Amino acid sequence: MKRDRAFLLVLAAVFGLLAYLLVRPFLQYVLAAVLLTYVLWPVHRRLASRVGEQVSALSLMVATTLVVVVPVGLVLAVAADQAFELVSAIRSGELAVAEVEAFVERYAGVVVDLEAIDLRAFLRRSAGDGSALFGRALDVFGGVSTAFIGLTILAFVLYYLLRDGDAFLAWVRDVAPLPDDVQDELFEGMDRVMWAVLVGNVLVALVQGVLTGIGLAIAGVPSVVFLTVVTTLLSLLPLIGASVVWFPAAVYLFVVGRPVAAAFLFVYGTAVVSLSDNYLRPMISAHEARLNPAILVIGIFGGVYALGFMGLFFGPIVLGILQAVLDVFAREYA
Repeated sequence: MKRDRAFLLVLAAVFGLLAYLLVRPFLQYVLAAVLLTYVLWPVHRRLASRVGEQVSALSLMVATTLVVVVPVGLVLAVAADQAFELVSAIRSGELAVAEVEAFVERYAGVVVDLEAIDLRAFLRRSAGDGSALFGRALDVFGGVSTAFIGLTILAFVLYYLLRDGDAFLAWVRDVAPLPDDVQDELFEGMDRVMWAVLVGNVLVALVQGVLTGIGLAIAGVPSVVFLTVVTTLLSLLPLIGASVVWFPAAVYLFVVGRPVAAAFLFVYGTAVVSLSDNYLRPMISAHEARLNPAILVIGIFGGVYALGFMGLFFGPIVLGILQAVLDVFAREYA
C-alpha cells in the first residue's frame, strides 16, 4: 500500500512538472484568465441563474472585450503616439531642452543629453532584455503569433473557468484531504487576499493615474495621455508611485518660466495625488488582506521577477495565501 501511494505521488509529481512546462510559455495568459475569472465571477453567478452558464460566460467575455479591452487599447495607442511626438518635440527643441539640461547640470551636477533619446531603440532593448522589470512581460506579449495563440488560450481558459468554475471548486474540495471547516477558512482567506490585492493595486493605480492626468492637464503639460498611462503603471509598484511623473513635470514647468503652473502642480501632487496613495493603499490592501506592507512590497517585486507582469498581482496573493495556510496549520495541527 505504501509503495502504491509513493508511486502515485512520484507519477503525479512527474506529470505535474510536464504540465508546468507545457503551460509555462503562456503562463501570463493563463494567469490573466484566472484574474479575469475572479473579477467576473460575482456577475457571472447572478447572470447564469437567469440565462445559463454558457450564455453568461460568452456574454461576459464579449462585454469585457468591448468595455475594457477596446478602450484600453485605444488609450494605449494614443499614449504611444504621444510618446513618439514627445521624443520628436525633445529633438526639435520645442520643449526647452537646453534650459532643462542646464538646470539639471547646475543643481544636480549631472550632464544629460535629452536630444539623444531614441524611444524605438529603448523599446527594442526592453523587449529583448529579459532581466528588465517588464522584460518578461514584453517577451511574452511581444510577438504577434505568440500573442494570438496566447489570447486564444486566454479566451478558452476564461470561458471554461466561468462555465465550470463550480465543478472545479467542488473537485478541489473532494481532492483536498482537509475538513470542510478548514477548507472554508482557507477559501475565505484566499478570497480576502485576492480581492484586497486587486483592489489595492489596480484601483489605487487607476485613481493615481487619473488624478495625475487631471493635474497635468490643468497645468498645461503636453502628452497628458502618455504620462497618465506611465503614472498608472508606475503606481502599481509601491515605493515608486506617481511622484516620479508629476514632480519632474513641476520642475520642468518651473525651468521653462511657468512658476505658477509649477507651484500648482507641486501642491496638487503633494496634497492630492500622494495622499491618495498614502491613505488608499494601506486602507484597502493591507487592512483587508491583513498583510504587513513589507510582505506586499516583497510579493510585488518578487512576483514581477518570477512571474513577469502578472506577478504584480499574484506575488502578494501567493504570500497572502501562504500566510493563511500557515495560520490554519499552526492552529489546527501544530
